[in-house]
Amino acid sequence: MFDFLKSSKHGGLEVYLERIQMNMENNYKDAAQMNLNEMEELFKQLSEAGKLNDKQKERYESLIHSLRIRMKNFTHKDQKPYWT
Repeated sequence: MFDFLKSSKHGGLEVYLERIQMNMENNYKDAAQMNLNEMEELFKQLSEAGKLNDKQKERYESLIHSLRIRMKNFTHKDQKPYWT
């Protein structure tokens, strides 16, 4: 009846999205990877507990998937020195 009240955002997961974005912009690769892993763990916990509606599940599954692809080689160990 009140489907318009169901938000597609979840406050706890949005905090992680902001952290990931900030760390990526500042080239904090390890911190961004760590935040993505924490976000994914929180998403799994919330999904299993039934705390996310369908819109939220769809949104965050898509975001996590795209971030995983985008951050595939986003680590300091894979960074090549410019002089080689």
